[in-house]
Amino acid sequence: MDARVAAAEAAADVAGAVIRPFFRARLPATLKHDRSPVTIADRTAEQAMRAVLAERCPDHGITGEEFGTDRPDARLRWVLDPIDGTRAFITGRPVFGTLIALLDDGVPILGVIDQPVTGERWVGLAGQPTRFRGPFGGAAGTRPCASLAEAELSATSPEMLGPHRPDWDRLAGAVRRVSWGGDCYAYGLLALGQIDVIAEADLKLWDWAALVPVIEGAGGRITDWTGQALRAGSSHDSGSDGRVLAVGDPTLHAAAVARLAGR
Repeated sequence: MDARVAAAEAAADVAGAVIRPFFRARLPATLKHDRSPVTIADRTAEQAMRAVLAERCPDHGITGEEFGTDRPDARLRWVLDPIDGTRAFITGRPVFGTLIALLDDGVPILGVIDQPVTGERWVGLAGQPTRFRGPFGGAAGTRPCASLAEAELSATSPEMLGPHRPDWDRLAGAVRRVSWGGDCYAYGLLALGQIDVIAEADLKLWDWAALVPVIEGAGGRITDWTGQALRAGSSHDSGSDGRVLAVGDPTLHAAAVARLAGR
């Protein structure tokens, strides 16, 4: 796995080198078919990551948000989101990130969250503690939280919850505080013990795949809203439905699932 971790970090390095000059450069953004914004920074960063991974891991598949899938039948497949949080990026807020995951037969075994402006990086590897480095201090590891009543809950935006907002509101009504915004950066903060619960909807494979090893390696738990493991889609299975629940203290998980289910 050392070579694969090195490949993931090299891909994050090259993406950061592409993204940083565009930050706060007042880039124009176009809307994709799902109404989400995309910029030249997203596309150029993904192309750069694909080139690095294709050179280092030529037999692996690659799925990216902007350019689809290469070698879809490969057992080992990289999943890329060059800028998770494009809305934050185009408005000059450094709470976006680059996401890189490696799946083994659909199961995330390696994940990187990289914030190229602040210089923070989380690296999660299945079965190992999450590693974090950054200029502001902090160490990977979720914090104890005895109950939902003491928990900090986060979600990126109310709009992403759509028809699931009433379920989410039940959870929000049980926690200490709610904060909005953050995209993948919020999951990095959960892995540092700054946030206790994140519940979001409408996440795609490239939005959540890298988060799984990072959160689990930091001591947390991440599933769908019913408590089931997140699943990549296939020709016979559409995969998880986009609702993602992450908790820092695993003892919160059952209570959060129950609130989301109306129990």
